[in-house]
Amino acid sequence: MTTATATAQPLVTKWSCRFRGATVEDLDPPAALSLNPSDAISLALLSAFEREYTHLTIVDATTRALLGYLSIPHLQSLLDSGKVKPEDQLSAAMNRFQRRGRTYRVITMETPLEELEAFFRGGVADGPWKQEFAVITDEKRRFVLGVATVQDLEEFVKRRPE
Repeated sequence: MTTATATAQPLVTKWSCRFRGATVEDLDPPAALSLNPSDAISLALLSAFEREYTHLTIVDATTRALLGYLSIPHLQSLLDSGKVKPEDQLSAAMNRFQRRGRTYRVITMETPLEELEAFFRGGVADGPWKQEFAVITDEKRRFVLGVATVQDLEEFVKRRPE
């Protein structure tokens, strides 16, 4: 697995002027809630609803390595369709990260919001959202610090004058 830490050319969008040097830390993302693949789906639902989270990270119980994520809206649709049950393990519903052959962009608290927007838009200025969320880690990707969503970025822009 390889990682990328920055874009060569900054993406210029209609929001760029509102960021004015702000970083992911300025979004004030809540601390990550990481669960294990063996945890019950019911625990994930309860934990997410208590904190109003839409995405949870899934980590290895022993090494704490990031394995994947859980989208709560998707999980709810799996439950509604009967594909999973509340007592099933998260491994039955989680989205696993592909470790081989993919380049992952490292998103840290110091990542400029222009880069975060570029990540969400797949590098296309003012294009549609390609990613719903970003996992925020430390620079060496040892620890999951939080999750930033497109909605977090949209709320930040709404609060900033033009």
